[in-house]
Amino acid sequence: MVRLQTDPIDPAALLAAFCHARTDVGAVVSFTGLCRAATDGQTVETLALDAWPGFTERVMGALETETRARFDLIDVVAVHRWGEVGVGEAIVFVAAAAVHRRDAFLAADFLMDQLKTRAPLWKREDGPDGRRWIEPRVSDHADAARWETRP
Repeated sequence: MVRLQTDPIDPAALLAAFCHARTDVGAVVSFTGLCRAATDGQTVETLALDAWPGFTERVMGALETETRARFDLIDVVAVHRWGEVGVGEAIVFVAAAAVHRRDAFLAADFLMDQLKTRAPLWKREDGPDGRRWIEPRVSDHADAARWETRP
């Protein structure tokens, strides 16, 4: 399941719902990305995320399908915010469930790398020094590229 939403993300509630009544898994791995208060020494007051509803969800869905095909998973979920996000608020939540931990860890890591570099989301940090658009970093692309040779 993938979802793009403007409402705040509640990682604890999402994780509880994802794990509820699971008897078919041995591992659940989750990741929550938060809006930080500074980037490269510049204060961040808010993060604005722009998306193309419909299209962004289709790309996220394709990334979910790719993740499921690549790893031995029971389930996977990705929820991403768009709109204005305050410092300390969740931007993204990903969870993967598998019979064994390794697939759950790898799937969550893979899906986050793909969302970070391939999902059509545009990010802008707003702070006292003005606004600046954020592009994926060289390290983000390197993280995603490592999957070209990994399981």
